[in-house]
Amino acid sequence: MNGVMDLSCMELALQGEQFCKNGDCRSGVEYFEAAIKVGTEDLKTLSAVYSQLGNAYFYLQEYEKALEFHRHDLTLARTLGDRLGEAKASGNLGNTLKVLGKFDEAIFCCTRHLDTSRELKDKIGEARALYNLGNVYHAKGKHLGRSRHRDPGNFPFEVQQALERAVEFYEANLILVNELGDRAAEGRAYGNLGNTHYLLGNFDKAVQYHEERLLIAREFQDKAAERRAFSNLGNAHVFLGEFEIAVEYYKKTKELAQELNDKAIEAQACYSLGNTCTLLKRYNLAVDYHLEHLNFAKTLKDRVGEGRAYWSLGNAYTALGQHSEALTYAEKHLFVSKEVGDRTGELTAEMNIVDLKAVLGLDTRKESSLSADDVQKLFSPGNGANYVGTDSSDVTVGLIEQQQRNNSGVKKEGPGEDFFDLLYKSQSSRLNDQRCEFPMRINMVGGKKYTTSVAPKKPVAPTVSVNADSFMDMVVKMQGDRMDEQRSAPPELPGLAPQVKERLLQNQNEKREIPDDKFLDMLMRSQSTRINDQRCDFPPVPRGPTVPDEDFFNLIVRLQSKRIDAQRVSFDARKHSF
Repeated sequence: MNGVMDLSCMELALQGEQFCKNGDCRSGVEYFEAAIKVGTEDLKTLSAVYSQLGNAYFYLQEYEKALEFHRHDLTLARTLGDRLGEAKASGNLGNTLKVLGKFDEAIFCCTRHLDTSRELKDKIGEARALYNLGNVYHAKGKHLGRSRHRDPGNFPFEVQQALERAVEFYEANLILVNELGDRAAEGRAYGNLGNTHYLLGNFDKAVQYHEERLLIAREFQDKAAERRAFSNLGNAHVFLGEFEIAVEYYKKTKELAQELNDKAIEAQACYSLGNTCTLLKRYNLAVDYHLEHLNFAKTLKDRVGEGRAYWSLGNAYTALGQHSEALTYAEKHLFVSKEVGDRTGELTAEMNIVDLKAVLGLDTRKESSLSADDVQKLFSPGNGANYVGTDSSDVTVGLIEQQQRNNSGVKKEGPGEDFFDLLYKSQSSRLNDQRCEFPMRINMVGGKKYTTSVAPKKPVAPTVSVNADSFMDMVVKMQGDRMDEQRSAPPELPGLAPQVKERLLQNQNEKREIPDDKFLDMLMRSQSTRINDQRCDFPPVPRGPTVPDEDFFNLIVRLQSKRIDAQRVSFDARKHSF
């Protein structure tokens, strides 16, 4: 960077652009920042620098800085009366706000991008805006689905509503890019439609869209997209109960990950293969895959993934009747769960340890470090735990019964119901529930559970106790910030030549843009519906790079935690002596 200040703003910006094209966004940022320090009278050049600097910060995952420069770009585009520039800046703002989890604000910006593009008859811009809106609604639905801790196809109305909106925008995008002859964009739309239908529980549709995605990925020899399609097809076939097909797709995922030298993805494929082999009762093969996943997790220093591997290995060895090995891995699972703050994993490990020690004739009098109250808190709805969707009363009763058995010295006898048989049957029998358009109500009749369909009610904003003055102060401040953004005086824009600042400030004072009422209405609605999420103080779910984001095997944990007796190790007394 020696002598860099001798270069013009344009020259520095071009060098920064070249660095970004070569994948060196950090160096690109340095040149863009230097270009701003040099300054320029050319407002279009400055706008381009803001836009590219915002994009560079985005790829560096410095989202607040990206937001800052995309806002500068929007302000300058409005100052210039550049409607096309305003549309692009709005789209960039929407994408950045989406990543920051500010979904309602992102929707507002992306909608502005869409409306402006349609006004200008910019079909390419319209297609991008539709795609971005689909992404925002998909991310919003996925985020809400995680916080509600449900399986695909079994989400509350508000989650389904967001995902269905995502489908609408993706389908509109698909039609438009098809008209434009953009096959690459078609492939992305198919992939996202597959992912969204998967979350909605429409697994057959998910398979159809991912197969289309796979064909286009192969057309372009896009190995990364092909790998993603294989993985997504495996996930969908698992929920269809077609485990043999899922295994083949996961094997192809693993092969492509090796070809791409992506160790984290290869580890995820091993994890999924191990779990699917467990569902197929191929326990020895499951052990091999989980050991491979464990080695990857250790190499990549993924403690969360390491703990998940220990848990899976303990289950597989238990199924094989090798209880000593299972106990070793259960103890390791407990240690790692405590380290990473996975309280539900800790609970699961402790219960497994008690059961395995009982089978092995070891001392089980030591009480669990987790009380029944801890269990109830962990499995209460909306607590943010890792393995969730559990009936807390079932777990609490199970712990009490276990403690009573430990105190009385009575061991559970008989083979019990095979858990994995139950899982297999539940997968095939739950498809209608997973695809149901309405949520299911569980009724207790004669000690048995029955489900009935419940028509969704129109969501009502939650009633909360809020200081009205404080809330209005917040609204006024945000609206003021919005007005500042629209009226922002050019002197606040970095890199603008002083003489240009003064001239534009005079023009800005002569014609100020007044924000419309739609923004305030949107703000009030979004604040009223998001107030609980804004106040949420639950701990984040532990995640690791070697564990798939779509971790279908969490279903097993939820079923286990509801069926404590089925989870506990059973043994035939005739085959064991202590």
